[in-house]
Formats: sequence, C-alpha cells, structure tokens
Amino acid sequence: MSSALVQVAARAEHFLESAGYDRGPWAVIGLAAGIAAWFSGANIWQWLGTIALALGIALVGFGLLRRDGAYTLLRQALMVMGIAVALGCMLVWAKAWMIGARPIARPMVERFDARVLAREDLPAQHKVRLIVAAREPGTGRAIAVRLGLDADHDRPELAEGALLRVRARLVPPAPPMLPGGYDFARSAWFAGLSATGSVLGPIEVLEHGSSDGPIKRVQRRLSQHVRLQLDGSPGALAAAFASGDRGAIAPEDEDAMRDAGLTHLLSISGLHVSAVVAAGYVIALRLLALFPWLALRIRLPVMAAGFGAGAGIGYTLLTGAQVPTIRSCIGAVLVLLALALGREPLSMRLIAVAAAAVLLIWPEALVGPSFQMSFAAVIAIVALHGTDRLRAFFAPREEAIWQRGLRQITGLLLTGVVIELALMPIGLFHFHRAGVYGALANVVAIPLTTLASMPLIALALLFDAVGAGAPFWWLAGKSLELLLALAHWTASMPGAVTMLPAMGHGAFGLFVAGGLWLALWRGRVRLWGFGPAAIGLILLAFIKPPDLLISGDGRHVGITGESRSELLVLRQTRSDYTRDNLLEQAGMDGETRLLDDWPGAQCTQGFCAIRLNRGGRNWQLLLARGTAFAEERALAAACERTDIVVAARYLPRSCKPRWFKADRRMLDQSGGLSIDLSRQSVDSVAQREGEHGWWSPPEPRPWRPRPQATGSEDADAASATIRP
Repeated sequence: MSSALVQVAARAEHFLESAGYDRGPWAVIGLAAGIAAWFSGANIWQWLGTIALALGIALVGFGLLRRDGAYTLLRQALMVMGIAVALGCMLVWAKAWMIGARPIARPMVERFDARVLAREDLPAQHKVRLIVAAREPGTGRAIAVRLGLDADHDRPELAEGALLRVRARLVPPAPPMLPGGYDFARSAWFAGLSATGSVLGPIEVLEHGSSDGPIKRVQRRLSQHVRLQLDGSPGALAAAFASGDRGAIAPEDEDAMRDAGLTHLLSISGLHVSAVVAAGYVIALRLLALFPWLALRIRLPVMAAGFGAGAGIGYTLLTGAQVPTIRSCIGAVLVLLALALGREPLSMRLIAVAAAAVLLIWPEALVGPSFQMSFAAVIAIVALHGTDRLRAFFAPREEAIWQRGLRQITGLLLTGVVIELALMPIGLFHFHRAGVYGALANVVAIPLTTLASMPLIALALLFDAVGAGAPFWWLAGKSLELLLALAHWTASMPGAVTMLPAMGHGAFGLFVAGGLWLALWRGRVRLWGFGPAAIGLILLAFIKPPDLLISGDGRHVGITGESRSELLVLRQTRSDYTRDNLLEQAGMDGETRLLDDWPGAQCTQGFCAIRLNRGGRNWQLLLARGTAFAEERALAAACERTDIVVAARYLPRSCKPRWFKADRRMLDQSGGLSIDLSRQSVDSVAQREGEHGWWSPPEPRPWRPRPQATGSEDADAASATIRP
C-alpha cells in the first residue's frame, strides 16, 4: 500500500481500538443495514449493486490480511460488515421471493368455498376476523384471504378448520393511501395474504371445524373469563395482559394510551414477558431455598432460571406467540442464561444476539415500528446504565431510606426521558405523532402495571380456582382504572401530542445513525453521535406539510395551508382510516372541512375550483368530484385555464392543464400523491414502493368517452368558476 493508505489504515485501526470496537453488535447492524437497503432499493439492479458493493468491501478487508498481523480490527470490521450487509440483503430478498403472496388482480364479488385457518374476535369493533384458505375465482390459484364478519352473524361453527361457502367482496391488500402512510400491502405480502374482504350475506357451513387448538382454546376462555370478572375498559385491559387479546379495548382508550406514550403497555412484549420471567425466577428461587438438602447440592439460580424461562415461554404461547412477544421471550431467556453462567445479564452483545435471532427468521420485522421501538428502548437503557457516571450513581452505599428512594426515582425518571428521546423519532416516522409527556407518565404507569396490575390479575386467577378471587379482581380493576385515568389525563394536557408531516428517510436515518453511534462506542468519541441527531432535528424543524394530498383512487383530496386548524377536503368520509391518513400526512390534529363550505372555493355538482398562493404565484386547481362525464370540448377548455386537475375517473387526453394532471390513468400507476407547490415537486407511492412484489399497479386502460346528458352544462359551470 502507498504511504497515504498506510496512514489512513493505521488511524482507522487506532480509532477502532480506542473506541471499543465489538464485532458482534456491528455484525448485526450490518445485517440490519442490508435488510433496510433491500426495502429502500427500487429495483433489482439496486439490490444487486448493494450486494456487490458489500462483498467488495469484504474483499478489501481480506486484502488487508498481512503476515505480521497488522490492521486486525480494521480487517475484521470491513469483512464482517461487508458480509453482514450482503447477507441481510440476500436474506430478505430470498424470503420475499419464497413466501410472498401475489395479490389478486382486481376487486371482485364472488361466491367461493374457504377453509378457516384462524379467527380473531374484535368485541370493541363488533367484528370477527377470519383468515381463510380458498381458490382465487377465475384462476384457481390457492390464496389466503382475510375476511371481516359482523359479530351479529358469528356462529359457534366458524372455528378453525371449518369449511365454509361464502359470498364476499374481495380486494387486493391496500398499498399506502399516501406517500409515507401505513403499507398494509407489504405486511400482507409477508403474511401470505392475497386479498382482504368482507362477507356479504349468510355463511353456509359445509364442514364443522375441529375447534381451536388447545392453546388457542385456553387463551379464548381465559380472555372471556377475565372480561366476565371485570366489566368495561378495565376488563379489556386485564384480558390483554392475561391472554394477549386486545380486541375488546375501546378505540378511545387505545388513542389515549397512544397519546400518553403508554401504548407499549397494551402489546405483550418486553415489559410483560420480563415481569413474568422475573416473577417466576424469584418465586422459584425462594421456594427452592426452603429445602436445605436441595440448596446444598444444586445451584439454585440455575434451576430458578429454568423455572423463569419456562414461565416466560408459557406466557408467550398463551398470549398468541406474536413476533414481538417471541422476540421479548428470546431476550429474557438470554438474560437468564447469562445470569446462570455468571455473565453480565444486560449488554450490547446480548441485545445483538436477540436481534440476530429475530432478523434471521423475520427479516421483514426490521421495518416495523414494534421491532424498532423495542430494541431502541433496550439499547437506550443498556447504553445509559453502562456509562461510568450512571454506574457510580446507582452503586450501593450507606444512606437513609428516603435518599435511596429519591435516587431510584431520579434514575427511573432519567431512564424514562432517555427512552422517550430514543422512541420519539420512530413514533414520528411511523405515526407522525409522539407523546410529549410519556416519560413522566411511564414513571407511574410502568411500576403500576408490573408491581400492581399484573400480580393482582395473576393472584385473582389463582384464587378463582377456590372461588376466592373477587377481592383481587376488585383491586386489579381499581389499578387498571387508575392506569386509564392517567392515560386520559396525560393525553388531554395541552401540547401532549406532537404532530409532524411525513418524515423523510434521510432524517430518520440520521437519528438512527446518531443513536447507534452514541450507544456502541466508548469514550468521548461516542459524543459525535449527537452530530447526525442534531442535523436530523434541524431537518425536522424545516419540514412543512405538502400543499396537496391526493389518494390513490383520486376520490379524496386534502389541501393544507389555508386554515391552521382545519384540513380542506374534497369529500367527507365515514372512514376513520381515510380521515386519519389525510390528517396525519398533513401533520394536523384538527378537523376536516369540506371545500363546499370554504369561502375561497367555488363548487358545482361535479367540480370544485380553488386558487392557492404558494411559492410567490397563484395556482389554479380543478377537482372533479362527480361521476358524470363532461362534454370533452368544454372540459378541455376548463383544463387549459387550470394548473392542476385531479379526477377519480379517466380524463380525455385533450384535457391538458398547464402543470399537472392526476386522473385515474395516472393514479393507477403512481398511487397516492403528495405535492409541494412551492418546490414544484411530486412524491408518489409508486416511487417509494419501487419494483417490490407487493406493488402491482393495474394495466393502463384507454379512455373511452361516455357522454352524459348533463355533462356539457356541468363542464360549462366548471369552466366558469376558473375564468379570470
């Protein structure tokens, strides 16, 4: 190597040695980076380029191999990271290719036979959700379908294994309604679902099911028993803690828990599994210590760790064995194993092992908020409590009880603040909102849940065996009422929720990079991690909502910037999903207002026209809201005087606005749109989805004129609204 390269390699080697390079955690980060690169890449050439670049970096590391053993850490870092990135990209690519379920081509209403694979009761929504196996009408392809059923039409025979004949409306799994929205099509692809739909009319049962499996049967009975003992919202929360069944939680309670930063308590994950494992470990250790003969011959911590692991695994199975619960169980079992072997129970290496176990089986979990929030919280805790100052702060010492309590409360509050700071970018990226007072609420909610509610529920279930559980149920209900009251009070405080429009991948990546740098290096060099985080924060400060939001079907249009507290919309909708998507992408927590009622808009039966001032110029918009086809010549004349035309139907090619046309022909290929008029930029769902299998726009169809008797009059009226 040249002298310059030798100097660079020597400095890099010195940096890795002084900063505490540990190849285990960084290998897992490389694996995650490869998975993220596949999801963010647009096509096969970008995916192959990522793999080639990563393997090239690994070859560079191999080329640094020298007989004198120089550059050992640098060589390891390049080889490990390169191979890990390539492995991650190939791993998720292979899984998507092997298990991905191609969606149905178009919406349809059909009668077909289906076998029930799973069912989920949703009492709060008065619905039942069925996962069924069927043959795709028309092609005969084997597909899995998720069907919604009104609870009034539910029957005991609709159990797992039942063969049904149903008439249902089926649609392909929905892509994001708008850029940056929730991508159900991607989740359905990895879940093996080709369609979703709703049952129309009565269901004919051809074969009765063999009933649920033993674990599912116990889970359902346990949930029903808990809700019989506790009414209303406390019973729904208790059922979620005991059996993992969240279907009975009221939407207003879920919203309050989310806005208060307490929604993690509703999902059976690290907190709940850790509490069960710790309780099993401590109880087993105390009981085993009562037998001196056993205590003198067997290492009780090892045996107690086995009981704790068994309790955690049993709780995981009982609550449905969802991916977040399995992930938490793996981590808890690894902690017990470390305790049994006399090793450090909480370390970055342990977190890396748990993350690798999840990513190797479910690589798609990386892009979900559950994985990101769980590991971000744990990494923040380990990194914070691994610093020398925190170790000294929590070290045992001779002091008064009140001083020890105050120190522990301070540590708990500091930990909560750090966790909230770590989770806030993730919440803003996925949900466009974050709870501001979550750290304070969690200081009360976490001890209340783990030290009062969950133990009381367990005692109530235990004493129910002898008919003496009523006092414990009463106490558990009061503790859960207190938890809900805390959530609603926190969520109702002024400024409790921060709303933000869609955060770009660049800003989110800066937060992730800065956080990992802070967590994984040692010494003052870790402080460099504040740099990327600060840049990400600056980018957030300059984020502005798009001026126009257009849904993928063209039926729903949102206009921002005209009212501070209201989003102007083309149509009102009864769908909470549609309204919430529009408000979230606009970064608003207010209400919607019809263009009909806005003084600056002029609307007819089929069109609305509005003028917006953005970027120092006026923009004239023409938004179609009717289903009647206008006379082509009148529509073409209206388009010529318009900058932007939006329609849910196919428009003739003679409609040529001055800047942009979003009709059915274009929206079928682009998906939902967000438009920034000041920058004259358009972001689409198709740009973000790339060539991944779950994005399959329909084939373009030619426009065919369908004249209507009233079309000419409506077009003339639309044209009149935009005359200068």
